[in-house]
Amino acid sequence: MSVTEAPPAPTPEGSRELKLRKPSTRKRLIPYWLLLPGILWLVVFFALPLVYQASTSVQTGSLEQGFEVTWHFQTYVDALREYYPQFIRSLLYAGTATILCLLLGYPLAYLIAFKAGRWRNLVLVLVIAPFFTSFLIRTLAWKTILADGGAVVDVLNTLHVLDVTSWLGWTESNRVLATPMAVVCGLTYNFLPFMILPLYTSLERIDGRLHEAAGDLYATPATTFRKVTFPLSMPGVVSGTLLTFIPASGDYVNAELLGSTDTKMVGSVIQSQFLRVLDYPTAAALSFILMAIVLLMVTFYIRRSGTEDLV
Repeated sequence: MSVTEAPPAPTPEGSRELKLRKPSTRKRLIPYWLLLPGILWLVVFFALPLVYQASTSVQTGSLEQGFEVTWHFQTYVDALREYYPQFIRSLLYAGTATILCLLLGYPLAYLIAFKAGRWRNLVLVLVIAPFFTSFLIRTLAWKTILADGGAVVDVLNTLHVLDVTSWLGWTESNRVLATPMAVVCGLTYNFLPFMILPLYTSLERIDGRLHEAAGDLYATPATTFRKVTFPLSMPGVVSGTLLTFIPASGDYVNAELLGSTDTKMVGSVIQSQFLRVLDYPTAAALSFILMAIVLLMVTFYIRRSGTEDLV
C-alpha cells in the first residue's frame, strides 16, 4: 500500500496574492474629458441664455431708459391673464397636429418596417425629403395649395367637407387659408417626419418571430397588433409625439403665414413682443410660462405612457 503525501503548505514567502491594479487618475478622467465639450455646449448655449431670460422676465423699464432687475413677478400674472387664449390655442393646435401625425405616420412607419422590402431605403429618403428645403419654403408652399379657388378647396367644397369644418369653427364656408385648419395642416406637414422616424425605428426593432408566435397561438392580425406590435412600439410613439408636440406648441411660422389674427399662437406673441413691441420682460415671461406648461404636460405624459425606453 502506497501513501500519497500531501503537498507542503505554502509559506508566506511563496504565496502570491493577486492584486487588482487601480486605474490611473488620467484614465479615470477620460470619460469626463469626453463629456466636457457637450457640457460646455449646453452651458454656453442653453443654461446661460436660460438664466439671462429668467433675469429678463423679472425686470422693469423700457428700451430707451434701460431695464433693471426689480424682481417684478407680476409680469408673469399679467402675461398669463392677457394672453391665455393664445396659450390654449397653441396647445389645441399642437395637440391636434400631433394626433394627426400619429394617425398618418404610424401606418406609413409600419409599412416601411414590415412591408417595404427592397424599397425601404427609397421610402425613408422620401420621408426626409422635405428637410432638403427650407422650413419657410415648405410653409409658403401651403399658401398655394390651400389658396382660395384652388383644387384642394374645390374638392373640399364638392365633398361638403368645408360645411362641416366651418360649423366646427375650423374653416370658413368657402376657404381654408387664414383659418385654424390651415395652421394645423401646416404643423402636421412640417412635423410629420419627426413622428415617422422614431416610429419606424421602434417598429423595425421588433423581432418578427414574435408575430409568428402570435399566429401559432391563433391570434388574429388585429389581436397581434393590439397585443404585440403596438405595445412594443410604445417607445417610438412616445418619442414621436414628444418630438412633434413640443416644437409645434411653440411654433409661430405656420400661424404667421397660414393663419390670421384670430389664429395667433403664443409663439407669435413672443416673437412680436421681442422684435416689434420690444417688451423683453413680457416676452421672457411668456417663454417661461410656455416652457413650464409643456414640461408639466410632458412629465405627466411620460409617466402615464408606461414605458421606460425612448427611441
